[in-house]
Amino acid sequence: MMTNETTRTIPRTMSTQHPDNVTTPFFAANPELSGEDEVREAFYIFSHLGCTEQMWDCEGKEVDNFVVKKLLSRYPEYFHEHQLGKDRLLTLRVPNPEFERAEAKILLETLGSIPRSYDIASLFYGDETPPIFEVILPMTTSFSSIDNLYQYYRDFVIGQQHQRLGGRDRTIADWIGSFHPDRINVIPLFEDREGMLHAAEIVGRYMQDKQLPYQRVFLARSDPAVNYGQIGAILLNKIALWRLSVLSEETGVPICPIIGAGSAPFRGNLRPDTVHRVVEEYPGAYTFTIQSAFKYDYPLHEAAEAIRFLEERDLKPAKTIDIEQSLDLLDRYSAEYQKQIISLAPVINRIASHIPGRRKRKLHIGLFGYSRSMGAVSLPRAITVTAALYSVGIPPEILGINALSKEDITFLKKTYVNFEADMTDAVRYLNPESTYLPEEVASAVEQIVPVKPDSEHQNIAHRIETGLAACQMESFTDLILQAGHIRKFLG
Repeated sequence: MMTNETTRTIPRTMSTQHPDNVTTPFFAANPELSGEDEVREAFYIFSHLGCTEQMWDCEGKEVDNFVVKKLLSRYPEYFHEHQLGKDRLLTLRVPNPEFERAEAKILLETLGSIPRSYDIASLFYGDETPPIFEVILPMTTSFSSIDNLYQYYRDFVIGQQHQRLGGRDRTIADWIGSFHPDRINVIPLFEDREGMLHAAEIVGRYMQDKQLPYQRVFLARSDPAVNYGQIGAILLNKIALWRLSVLSEETGVPICPIIGAGSAPFRGNLRPDTVHRVVEEYPGAYTFTIQSAFKYDYPLHEAAEAIRFLEERDLKPAKTIDIEQSLDLLDRYSAEYQKQIISLAPVINRIASHIPGRRKRKLHIGLFGYSRSMGAVSLPRAITVTAALYSVGIPPEILGINALSKEDITFLKKTYVNFEADMTDAVRYLNPESTYLPEEVASAVEQIVPVKPDSEHQNIAHRIETGLAACQMESFTDLILQAGHIRKFLG
């Protein structure tokens, strides 16, 4: 899909900095990537993997607002041939000041850096193509949260150039030069149930007073899984995709959804060997995220070939979905899932500190619903939750399965295309002998797919569980990594 603003092509893949990888990238000196490593990573995913977009997280202690200058100065030959802002995109994910108060001022700094990056690219290329023109707003819950960002950039970042200095005739633009681009595109990221169910309504309201050539919308896959379970996340994404497609038809504005899928089945099951399956699961999706395990836990040629398929695939329209039946199933299933993950919260939190970090800076906090719906229960981020449960042989995909009736399973097999395939992938890492495994879940899983555990992974999970029981925790990190190498994802 070409925009009518420029000759840019909207990317089909977006590399992200989600730390779900086990293997350390060859270009990194340490397992935890630093800010400088992430600059190298951006070049690597463009030049070697073939991704056409890199998401840049503008949160945390090592955020680098000079990434455009560093990329163009360090890799001039590549970026002369592949123009930043046209052929390759750098898209900023900014803090949401409504939820991340400690990071709120970083939002202003980041938006203020966009005109500076424009000036650098303008000198490099000799034209007026902005290298950065889109930002992602996480934890979107309302029209105003998107519009505030859009209006702040237009009125205060760009608008400041018309202010006069000391009441004199000289403006800021006269003094330090004009500010560009004139506006930015805001990509809302919906992460909770209400946001995803009302995504089309919120986006439609945002679009009303703007002449937009297209609108991108980001749908989370990991956080909804932690909050509502694997099946809940799938159904919420499908409802959002369908309603966004209806909005596109009604307004005539192309809506281009992004699906934030990771490598674990619980977080999307998007790996180099599953790209065809995932594309079939999400008709209506325009862009898929390429997270760290996809990039670094598989051979380069496999990852690059899979990305090429995603970039070159034919797009399919979203499919209708029985929303009433989906929500009825979601309510019953997620209630059971939440009850079970509450019971597992103590073991998840005990293991969490032993799961190795993969990025030196904090990613965004996420919109975690347990504090509202489940009292005082507190859990870590989605990747850590997933890694912890897999490490003790309890794939999170199986939680809540016992709430499904035969009619539910029949419905899911028609609606959730890869239901059985994803469950098969997950139960490969189940430890059927785990004391953490609810009996009713074990019997329910066996009614859906055969349980054939990986013996090596099962042995590691048993050793971790034994260590937990004996309070012998010093060697957990090595065991967690060994299990992760078998799965080819950390969490």
